[in-house]
Amino acid sequence: MTLQEEIKKRRTFAIISHPDAGKTTITEQLLYFGGELREAGTVKGKKTGTFAKSDWMDIEKQRGISVTSSVMQFDYDGKRVNILDTPGHEDFSEDTYRTLMAVDAAVMVVDSAKGIEAQTKKLFEVVRHRGIPVFTFMNKLDRDGREPLDLLEELEEVLGIASYPMNWPIGMGKSFEGLYDLYNQRIELYKGDERFISFEEAENHDLAKNPFYSQVLEDVELLSEAGNEFSERAILEGKLTPVFFGSALTNFGVQTFLETFLKFAPEPHGHKTREDEVIEPLNPDFSGFVFKIQANMDPRHRDRIAFVRIVSGEFEKGMSVNLPRTGKGAKLSNVTQFMAESRENVSQAVAGDIIGVYDTGTYQVGDTLTVGKNKFEFEPLPTFTPEIFMKVAAKNVMKQKSFHKGIEQLVQEGAIQLYSNYQTGEYMLGAVGQLQFEVFKHRMENEYNAEVVMTPMGKKTVRWIKPEDLDERMSSSRNILAKDRFDQPVFLFENDFALRWFADKYPDVSLEEKM
Repeated sequence: MTLQEEIKKRRTFAIISHPDAGKTTITEQLLYFGGELREAGTVKGKKTGTFAKSDWMDIEKQRGISVTSSVMQFDYDGKRVNILDTPGHEDFSEDTYRTLMAVDAAVMVVDSAKGIEAQTKKLFEVVRHRGIPVFTFMNKLDRDGREPLDLLEELEEVLGIASYPMNWPIGMGKSFEGLYDLYNQRIELYKGDERFISFEEAENHDLAKNPFYSQVLEDVELLSEAGNEFSERAILEGKLTPVFFGSALTNFGVQTFLETFLKFAPEPHGHKTREDEVIEPLNPDFSGFVFKIQANMDPRHRDRIAFVRIVSGEFEKGMSVNLPRTGKGAKLSNVTQFMAESRENVSQAVAGDIIGVYDTGTYQVGDTLTVGKNKFEFEPLPTFTPEIFMKVAAKNVMKQKSFHKGIEQLVQEGAIQLYSNYQTGEYMLGAVGQLQFEVFKHRMENEYNAEVVMTPMGKKTVRWIKPEDLDERMSSSRNILAKDRFDQPVFLFENDFALRWFADKYPDVSLEEKM
């Protein structure tokens, strides 16, 4: 198979949702159909001991939530599928935002009883900004939920995207009978031995006497007259979302969704460089970017993996690459592909694939990898300025080495940011949400055997300052002078009032929101 044919087989997408909408459960079912699981696990792992394949961290298993993106790959129907399961919790939005830079499409999972929730809306804005196609899965039809027409209306009004239902539920909850599959022109039955019947067969089936079925026929007629037209072009432009109904927990409607999704999901697309040039996937020269760094995926080896989205060309084991940020080179010899926490060494991968590069501290999130004379850099990945802060110190002074190693590695993952007080040198951590601190503390204790003492500092407003403008006498209790992890000077202001007071007092000093 040629390089071009291999690249065109790739389908790389992220699954996004509000917490508890069923995102991890649907990921499990997709892996089941891809032959990667003998049985799909459930997220109720605390009681059963069976954990979601994509939730591989101890803290994820204990809490039943996803707090880090994970990558899974499988083959299905002639396509090589790369799924990126993202954290639903808003405290880990930054990880999700960066992951969305590494995919070609997104699957949005919505709880049919709750509709569009806050985090779904926030994540959709990122997807819309990138212009990538969105496919919607209305989940949990095995429970009573909202009217399907209401859900479509909310989708269009709240998110501002046109929708096209690929199927339609026949009842829900205890009255759920199945799906009226508009796209495949058949009915998928929820009960009994038969799975699929044609529309014609339905006329002589028990279903024809069901009042919910009569309601569906009315809804479908209304949709055909007043609904949006199906347009593959509008889907690829991110202007129309195909909507699928189903139940991930009972694995109903998921296979139909997967098969239809793969027909319309896009092939790998090009990525912009800082100079606004687009690097196309079929360009034979290898290039990629690091969108995530994860420490300790294998607790036995205390390793560090840089997740790389291949943008163009082909990776080959042992190849030499450029790292334009440092001007140095690196050799890609120990490279893996993923099934959540399990990994296999890989000797070949192409544009659209996600690979894991063993990292001893060479890479940073956002790094570009190129070959030969190519020294361009891809456009920067999104970063969040932290909002809440904690002082952090080692509980046991004898464990300083483990403490410093843990902080260095966890900070490099990008979920939390590290600052040190300019005068005292004490460490301060900044994060977007409280849960990030809890995960940090848990991982320091369990992965680095370093207990920490954390003291809340409350909310702060962060502003960077040019080194040449710096005067240590500017620091006060209301605006703490610190260094970020790159030794750049930064002020942590107590509030907006303190920020305005400083700006009035030092009008010639430029304060930047981002470094």
